[in-house]
Amino acid sequence: MKVLVINCGSSSLKYQLIDMTTEEALAEGLVERIGIEGSILTQKVTGRDKYIVKNPLNDHQDAIELVLKSLVDEKFGVIKSMNEISAVGHRVVHGGEKYSNSVLADETVMKNIEEFIKLAPLHNPPNIIGIKACKELMPNTPMVCVFDTAFHQTMPEKAYIYPLPYEFYEQDHIRRYGFHGTSHKYVANKVAEVMKEKIEELKIVTCHLGNGVSITAVDGGKSVDTTMGFTPLAGTIMGSRCGDIDPAIVTYLVKEKKYSIDEVNEILNKKSGILGVSGVGTDFRDIRSAIGNNNDRAILATDIFGYHIKKQIGAYAAVMGGIDAIVFTAGIGEHAPEVRIRALTGLEFIGIKLDEEKNDNQNVGNGLVISSEDSKVKIFVIPTNEELMIAKETLALIQK
Repeated sequence: MKVLVINCGSSSLKYQLIDMTTEEALAEGLVERIGIEGSILTQKVTGRDKYIVKNPLNDHQDAIELVLKSLVDEKFGVIKSMNEISAVGHRVVHGGEKYSNSVLADETVMKNIEEFIKLAPLHNPPNIIGIKACKELMPNTPMVCVFDTAFHQTMPEKAYIYPLPYEFYEQDHIRRYGFHGTSHKYVANKVAEVMKEKIEELKIVTCHLGNGVSITAVDGGKSVDTTMGFTPLAGTIMGSRCGDIDPAIVTYLVKEKKYSIDEVNEILNKKSGILGVSGVGTDFRDIRSAIGNNNDRAILATDIFGYHIKKQIGAYAAVMGGIDAIVFTAGIGEHAPEVRIRALTGLEFIGIKLDEEKNDNQNVGNGLVISSEDSKVKIFVIPTNEELMIAKETLALIQK
C-alpha cells in the first residue's frame, strides 16, 4: 500500500510517496515558487539523478498535477498509475480544539479548517488549497488531515489555559495549542523503540530544534506541556522568532516607538531570535562560522539558545517528576553539537550526563545515543520523519 504525503506552504509544496509495506520513501520532492516566476519541481529517487522540471505553475492545483505526472512518468516516475496511491495524507497546521486525531477530509472538516484560518493565517490557507487540489485531481482517493496541534490535545487545563479573563478562552478559544506535534510524536515513539521500553512507562523531553523551535514534555506517550502556544511565536528563542517576551514590549514599541501592529508582528516573527541577536542570520552553519571569527553576538545568540533549552528541560523535569530520556531532532537539534552542549551542561544534578565525544559524532543514524554510560537520563539524537508519521496516521485511519 502506497501513501502520498503532501505538505503545502504558501508558495511551495513538499511531498513523499511512501511504500507502507517497507516504510520507505519511493520518491520525495519539492515544488517551489508556485504562482511566482521561475516555478520548479525537484524530485529525488534513491539511486537516480534528481529529476528537475521548470514549468510555469499558476497555483497549487497546477503543482499537484505536476507532482502526480512526475510520479507516473515513464522514465523518472516510481509508479505506473495513480491508482497505486491508496490515500493522501495532508499536513494541516491548526486543528483547534476540535481534532485530537487525524480525520478524513469531508465537507465538515474542511469548513472547520477554514474557521481555524484566524488561528493560523499563514499556514491553514495553503493546506486547504492543497487538499482541494488533490480532491479535484483524485476524487476517488481518500484524503486524510493530520494536524500539527492534535498531539498536544492531551495537555491538562492547567498547562493550556492562559491567565487571562476566562471569557477570552470561552469566546475566542485563546489558549496554548502547541505545534510540531507530528514530529514530537514520531521521535518520542522512536525513543521508546530504541530503548526497548513501553512508551507508556517513559518520561521524555522532545526538543524539535529547527528554524522553528518547540520543546515538549511527553509523559507516558502523551503531551502534557509544550513551549509553543496560541501561535508558533511562543516559547524558546528561534531562528527569526523571539519566543516568550514581556508582552508589554509590544505596547511599548507601539506607543513609544510608533511602530504599527503589523510592523511589530513582522519584527517579532521575522527579525528577532537568532537573527535579531546575532545580526548574522538564522542558519547555524553561518552562526558557527561567525563564532569561529570571534563574533561576540553570534556567541551570545548561541548561549541564549542553549540557555532557553536548558531552562525548559529543568521545568519539564519538574512537571513530570523526572526524566527518562531527552531527544534532539530537526536541523539544529540533529546537527549542532555546540547547542546540545550548552543545553545539557550543568544538568548533572538531575542525572543528565553528556558524552562530549559521542556528541561530536556527525553520524546521526537512526538513534544516536550521546549520553555517558553512567547517565541516569538517556540522551538521543534522532532524525525526525514527519512524513512517515503522517503516512502512518493516514494508513491507520483508512484501514478502519
